[in-house]
Formats: sequence, structure tokens, C-alpha cells
Amino acid sequence: MTPFFDRPRLLMTLTTIFWAGNFVLGRAIAGHVPPITLACLRWTLATLIFLPFAWTHLKRDGAAIREHWAILLFLGAIGAGAYNTLSYIGLTSTEALNGLVLNAAGPMFIALSAWALFGDRIGRLQIAGLAAGFVGVLIVVAKGDLASLAAFHFNPGDVFIISSMLSWAIYTACVRLRPGISWQSFNFVTYAVAAVGNAPFMAWEWSAGSRPVWDEAAVAAIVYVSIFPSILAYVFYNRSVELMGPANTGMFLFLVPVFGGLLATLALGEQLHLFHAAGFALIVAGVLLGTRKKSEAAAVKA
Repeated sequence: MTPFFDRPRLLMTLTTIFWAGNFVLGRAIAGHVPPITLACLRWTLATLIFLPFAWTHLKRDGAAIREHWAILLFLGAIGAGAYNTLSYIGLTSTEALNGLVLNAAGPMFIALSAWALFGDRIGRLQIAGLAAGFVGVLIVVAKGDLASLAAFHFNPGDVFIISSMLSWAIYTACVRLRPGISWQSFNFVTYAVAAVGNAPFMAWEWSAGSRPVWDEAAVAAIVYVSIFPSILAYVFYNRSVELMGPANTGMFLFLVPVFGGLLATLALGEQLHLFHAAGFALIVAGVLLGTRKKSEAAAVKA
């Protein structure tokens, strides 16, 4: 890999920008493409786009892929395959406040999963960074009024939201179990498993009467989410986990609402307020604090 792929902080910053763009775009095209259909088409197109780059590696890694098909199927299913689908199902029967608050717990789920499954140590700086980032997200979600979080109550959809976060946390912790195949082959198999796994849910969505409106906005959205939040983000994310571990990589997920807020301001005309600045400052401080030592040490070793 080039030196670019040895800079996990840069990789994860770009990843969170891409995922924030995915969130803003999803809001902008609401009513054009049903959510699960968008997920299935995104992974299908990502698989097709990535195939030429992975083809020679797939032929070389064919035997190893067949030998380790179970772990590859598991990682593809709980990562790209299950995470988005469970989130989409949950968001149809819960409130936006619940979804944002529960998603803010994602980095903590990742750190705890890595500790529970593999005994990864959670250092004091990581704990402090997680706390700062979580409070920062809550400030943004609550629009500066933390007392408003008292309105939080569990809905049936929250079970799916929590399941999606646990699925992603387990994926992040277990990605170290990937077999000794090229990153091209691994990512291609992940995309393909997600595409196939989402197909039945898309069929169900269509049978229920939710079908896409094929216009320029829909096509542009599918192309964007297939390339940036899917292909590039997953390559960068998996490489970052390899370089600095699950917990430190998960810390950067706090940045999604930061970039989401900035992109929403630019693309949707939404206004930034003082509570945004306060929350963003805490989030960035938490990420820098929680990843400072381990990320630098990992970069030197790499």
C-alpha cells in the first residue's frame, strides 16, 4: 500500500466525511428511493464497480476464500449487510432523537466488544475521549438543552437500532479474524455479501408498495453512496482498524455528526448555532484525546 494508507487519522476523517454525506443525502432524497432499496442497490453497484480492481486478486485468493467462506460470510453479513438494514428498519418505528442518541453510543459499543471478545484494554485516555465525544454528541442532539433528553423513551424500533450498533461493533472487533487474503478480495466479498443479503429485504419493501422514483436525483444518490460511503469508506475503515485497533477507530465515528452538520449547512441551508460549536469542540477533543497515543504508536510500527 502507498503511504496514504498508512495514515489512519486521515483515512478515518475521510470516512466520516463520506458517511456524513450519506446521511445528508439520505435526507435530501427522501421520497425518491426507499431506504432498503438504496442499501441493496448501493452494495450491488459497489460490487460491480470494484470487480475490475479485485478480479486478479480474487483468482489468486480463490482457494483461501473457499476455505474461509464461513468467517467471510459472517463478517460481510454483520458488517455492511446487517448494519444498514437494521438501522433502516429501526428508524421506521422510532423517533429521530432516539436514533441519534443510540448511534452516539456506537464507539462505546465498539470498545466494549473488543474488550469482551478479545480482551483489548481500554485505557484512561480512551475512556476520557469516549466520555467527551458522547457528551458532545448529546449537546448537538439536544440543541444545547440537555434537559430535553428527559423526553427520551424506548420505542419498538430502538431494538433494531441497538442491534445495528452491536452488529457494527462486533464487525469492527472481529475484522482482525479476516483470512490472509488481499484487501481487494476481502472488500469485494464484503460488498457482495451485503448486496445479496439485502436483496430479500428490498423485495419485501417493493412488495409492500415502496418503490424508487427513477429520476436524476435517485441515480446521482445511488452512484454517490456506491462509491464514497461504500467502496472508499469501507477500504479506509478496515485499514484503520488494522493500523490502530477497533476502539481507536470507533472513536472517529463521533465526527459523523460534526461533518453532517457542516454539510447540512452547505447543502440544505441549515443554520449553525453556538451549541453546534460547543458540541463539535468536545467531539474533536474527545477523538484527539482518545486516539493520541495508540494511533501514533501503530503508525510507527506500520
